[in-house]
Amino acid sequence: MSKTVEIQIEKSRSLVEGLRRHVSEMGERGVSNDEINAMEQAVKELEAVNAEVDSIREQLTPTLNRMKIMMNRVKEDYTEKKKTLKGYYPQERWMDYGIPDKR
Repeated sequence: MSKTVEIQIEKSRSLVEGLRRHVSEMGERGVSNDEINAMEQAVKELEAVNAEVDSIREQLTPTLNRMKIMMNRVKEDYTEKKKTLKGYYPQERWMDYGIPDKR
């Protein structure tokens, strides 16, 4: 669970509990049991959605790690080949090999 979501859930639960304890005196000020129940339900839904996000993150992490490894490999290959081509050919020919940058 992300820290931001976790903190918001804790703060919202605490507020719901406080409102429930004092709903009789707050009723006149625009806070009803229905509103408290709706807020509590929203917090539960946030928890459920957050759990789903955590599950997806767990599944995504190994794939992301593989992607990072492959990205590093491709970058290294690119840099090595670009360096080799730049060493063998004059700057005017670099574009022929797909090297857009200049010295």
